[in-house]
Amino acid sequence: MAASEQQLEIIERQLGREPRGLVDIAWQSPQGVPGVLQMRSLVDDQPFPTLYWLSSKDLYQAIAEIETAGEVKRIEQQIETDTELREAHLRDQQRYVELRWQMMTDSDRQRIAELGFTDLFDSYGIGGIRHWDKVRCLHMQYAYHLAVGGTAIGALIEQRYELNKLVLSM
Repeated sequence: MAASEQQLEIIERQLGREPRGLVDIAWQSPQGVPGVLQMRSLVDDQPFPTLYWLSSKDLYQAIAEIETAGEVKRIEQQIETDTELREAHLRDQQRYVELRWQMMTDSDRQRIAELGFTDLFDSYGIGGIRHWDKVRCLHMQYAYHLAVGGTAIGALIEQRYELNKLVLSM
């Protein structure tokens, strides 16, 4: 959905700056507060492999507290022992890579090839992680979850911490 003038102002307040590489709002709260931004994959000829960026300060803070409490390590340990979760997470990584390529403009795809970044965009998953069986950042995981309507790790942290019940401030 295209950002309105008011939403662009909210995004600038959320980020503390004007967004660079913003394509669109990928998810917003029922009240219209932007929560996840879709980003360009190439900004000023520099790769930006993060397709979805969590912009909500409320979600950011909640997830920062979850990460500080050691949840990334717990989830990685669960991925090692839970075959179903591991397979779902790897599928989510592959879908992310495919989606990023699909959502790029033709000119960005061409420029990425010219600059020699194709392998990077083929191999870097959610949040720019190369090792797909790991979890780099729950912020990126949850942004992806919200943007596409569900992912394995996003659903896991949403269930554990009821992130879907947060009311986002403007």
